[in-house]
Amino acid sequence: MRATISCILLTGVAVGAAAGETPAPQARIKAFCIDFNWAAEGFAPPGMYAQASPKVHLEWYRDMGVNTIQTFCVSCPGYAWYRSEVAPVQPGMQGDFLAELTRLGHEAGMRVMGYFCIGANAYWSKTHPDEVHDLPNAIAIPFTNTYLDYLDRVIREVLTKTGIDGFMIDWVYNASHFYPDKQYTWLDCEKQMYQELFNAPFPGAEAMDEAAITEFNRRAVDRCWKRIRTAAKSTKPDCVIWLTCFDLQHPQVAGSAMLREVDWLMNEHSDSSKLQAVKDAVGPNTRLIQCICGWGDAHNAAAVLADPAFAEAGMYGFARPDPETTLPPDDGSGNARNIAAMRKAFNE
Repeated sequence: MRATISCILLTGVAVGAAAGETPAPQARIKAFCIDFNWAAEGFAPPGMYAQASPKVHLEWYRDMGVNTIQTFCVSCPGYAWYRSEVAPVQPGMQGDFLAELTRLGHEAGMRVMGYFCIGANAYWSKTHPDEVHDLPNAIAIPFTNTYLDYLDRVIREVLTKTGIDGFMIDWVYNASHFYPDKQYTWLDCEKQMYQELFNAPFPGAEAMDEAAITEFNRRAVDRCWKRIRTAAKSTKPDCVIWLTCFDLQHPQVAGSAMLREVDWLMNEHSDSSKLQAVKDAVGPNTRLIQCICGWGDAHNAAAVLADPAFAEAGMYGFARPDPETTLPPDDGSGNARNIAAMRKAFNE
């Protein structure tokens, strides 16, 4: 989250666009996300960070020197950061956060990208208990047609309502037997998925060995990707679909159509060599990005920024904000050091 096709890496200079102009298509991606997904423990509860001001956030991103803001359509807790009629709206949100930040970002010459967590949604898990695995703060959702219908509707809506340039998709893994150390029971909805994906009755749990589970999950991911891509591109053909992946060689996604067809592909893992390993597995127009901030001391932004091997790759970071200011704290942490290194490089 591969066919042997050479990849065109990001080209162009790293300068930002003029005010009111989005970055040139091939300008180096310099992106950051103030991350509303998480609290100190687990997913953020409903309403956390709802006081966030689009204007204050825009100024923080401007000072950071980014040309791409990544914020939220629907975060992991399952609440929308815009005035949705499909997903529940973030309780206490003032105004229309995503739409307003998008407008301000565009006026400042930045792209604005949203975000969907595909494999986890706490609100969905709460309202569809028979169609999810009981795994809080983790990949829990089988990609049923009911869930894909929801994704289709919410993707079309956000692209129509907010003006975003595209969106990141995260945790694009089907939940069935995803974690090897967890005990799973085959859900009725998964048995129905099997019928749909294989055009045959579910063969029984005893027949579902590791190879059969992997093939089931690969087909589920492929069907999910087709729905996401169709919903996005038929609504806004030039929108960017951005896949982030903490394991680019995971059996569910290795060699998939998603890796060949996605517009931007990011290695979230702190080992930046994993990005180089997939260069020949992506499509000819896929842009590659390396995450260099977000996992604390596990990431070393300064080292990757100084590495000539990544001179053409896009750079991205994320950080959980302070609950009061809704901005990343300058607290001497690994994330804070990486933010400082990115700010220096992005503004040079």
